Amino acid sequence: MGDITKLIHHYLRHDKKFPHVWCPGCGIGIILGALIRAVDHKGYEKDEIVLVSGIGCTGRLPVYVDFNTLHTTHGRALTFATGMKLAKPRLKVIVVMGDGDAVAIGGNHFIHAARRNIDLTAIIVNNSVYGMTGGQYSPTTPYGMKTATSVYSNVEHSFSMSELAVTAGAVFVGRGTVYHAKLLESLMEKAFQKVGFSVVEIISHCHTQYGRMNRMGSAVEMMEWQRDHAVTMEKAAQMKEEDLKGKFRIGVLIDRDLPPYQDEYERVRRWSKGVGGE
Repeated sequence: MGDITKLIHHYLRHDKKFPHVWCPGCGIGIILGALIRAVDHKGYEKDEIVLVSGIGCTGRLPVYVDFNTLHTTHGRALTFATGMKLAKPRLKVIVVMGDGDAVAIGGNHFIHAARRNIDLTAIIVNNSVYGMTGGQYSPTTPYGMKTATSVYSNVEHSFSMSELAVTAGAVFVGRGTVYHAKLLESLMEKAFQKVGFSVVEIISHCHTQYGRMNRMGSAVEMMEWQRDHAVTMEKAAQMKEEDLKGKFRIGVLIDRDLPPYQDEYERVRRWSKGVGGE
């Protein structure tokens, strides 16, 4: 308990920003805990961190942490973060987004941040819905599920953010859940130490909007669903495809090395000034 209290008082703006705005039982609290523990384990100073967000439930995260923070516009968190990283490459820039924020209005920025291999860590909270603005369907809402804007069920097919990140060129992609809190913390640590564009997708729950609309039960019951439907990458490799139907993989999807954008950019900048290079 002493260590927890120390982390709370060291990393959170506990004296002026609480109580928080999230619904009781929301998974974002678990994500916030994993984030500050991962930062603490990696030994970053608070002034080394820049936490950037867009708009939405997840977008409120920077409000509560005592880092350098930017609460930006909807879908544009990665653009602000890119500018920050190029201007101050010594800083560790972490971007937190919801699924709608990251891959709907922000989808093009997400693809090209991965393609360029910007040295950022993108933490994306996937709760399958726009939670803060009324429960509309998002690009990750599963086919056939109900939302405030698909009351007769969603007729669009969702896509996998993690697989999109792998295909677009991210050097590290991991997927976890708020149920598997220790794995989540480990994935964040691995993402932070990776040089290049790293992504951690977090399967969370919105029991207030998505869960209620689809009669999925309480926050606890939705977390139990995550427990029962998640399969580690190692276990999945030994399972037949038919046994994986209805399941999703968690763990490290890809871990590779590619030249980071800021190094390439600096090389071209030096060449243009006649300093070094061929």
